[in-house]
Amino acid sequence: MSASNLPKKELFELPEGVIYLDGNSLGCLPKGVVDRASETIEREWGGQLIRAWNSADWISLPRRVGDRIARLVGAAEGSIATGDTLSIKVYQAVAAALKMRPGRKVVLSDSGNFPTDLYMVRGLLQTLDGGHELRTPEPEQVADSIDESVAAVLLTQVDYRTGRTHDMAEITRRAHEAGAVMIWDLAHSAGALPVDLAGCGTEFAVGCTYKYLNGGPGAPAFIYVRPDIVSGVEPALAGWMGHDAPFAMELFYRPAMSTERLRVGTPPIVQLAILDEALNVWEGVRLEDIRKASIELSELFIAEVERRCPQLTLASPRDAGKRGSQVSFAFENGYAAMQALIDRGVIGDFRAPNIMRFGLTPLYLDNGDIMSAAEVIEEVISEELYRDPKYNVRSRVT
Repeated sequence: MSASNLPKKELFELPEGVIYLDGNSLGCLPKGVVDRASETIEREWGGQLIRAWNSADWISLPRRVGDRIARLVGAAEGSIATGDTLSIKVYQAVAAALKMRPGRKVVLSDSGNFPTDLYMVRGLLQTLDGGHELRTPEPEQVADSIDESVAAVLLTQVDYRTGRTHDMAEITRRAHEAGAVMIWDLAHSAGALPVDLAGCGTEFAVGCTYKYLNGGPGAPAFIYVRPDIVSGVEPALAGWMGHDAPFAMELFYRPAMSTERLRVGTPPIVQLAILDEALNVWEGVRLEDIRKASIELSELFIAEVERRCPQLTLASPRDAGKRGSQVSFAFENGYAAMQALIDRGVIGDFRAPNIMRFGLTPLYLDNGDIMSAAEVIEEVISEELYRDPKYNVRSRVT
């Protein structure tokens, strides 16, 4: 791999005999995380009890972690709040955007967006009961669908099924030309490719940290607000921790004078500590190097799988510049084939109706991993090992 400081396998707990191609769904466990979690639980919580909010500085941990994420997504210090879940952050961003454009009734997304984003928007619009509408054109039609009726545009930069990318700068420009508020979901972007939130001028961005940022299952989400508009953002969820002075115990909400106003409940300290430790693997890593290595890995993977397995159809864009850090193939027996792969130590995942997804994470993958994975995929497909009945039993998580 051309990036001299990649991969960083020595920084991760990688199971023997496993090639992990699912970092786009759940990242690997970084070394040091278990010790940090134990310290937070045993020494801080166990030894200091409630005093740890001050003595271990738990109270500022959400902000400190937010600033570390900011450096990975091209945002200024103080512009990212952490905590809660991605669904909650989507709700907050869309609700705030609608208040910023009270005369408009349309939220624009696309038909390929992650379902929970659309669920949250529909739930919000039903609650508002103000005649609002969610429009979901095909991804390729989004830019031309932005007009003066649109209050907010909500898009996931990298499609969760295929890895297809939206042009963040261009669509943000189109949204602003039409007077709409822009919201980006970075679930499959943060830690996978360079992002320039400040440069593109988007009002809001949201994201999760358990994928490419390796924060662990249920890791806290984050929300970005452009600094020049934050004082005018009205939180739909006015939580205690978003108050300007939480311990003044005032009866009425007075929002913090920063992005902290979009914090809601008590921060998940153990999970934030884990995420804080996990972010250490990014020290000295440039996102440009990550992107270059990701493209090299994905191009090799596509070439090898297509050469060995003509039964699979590339579902991701052929152009690497229009693809995130994952490669997807369509296959009629995709679910069973993925179970057979996992049984042989090559871990990807499946998304209905027929998509086999493979995440390419240069922090802990190299060319040798890709070649070995391609060999196993060839074995499973060419020998039709997926026809074993045990691989057709559907689990709740695919």
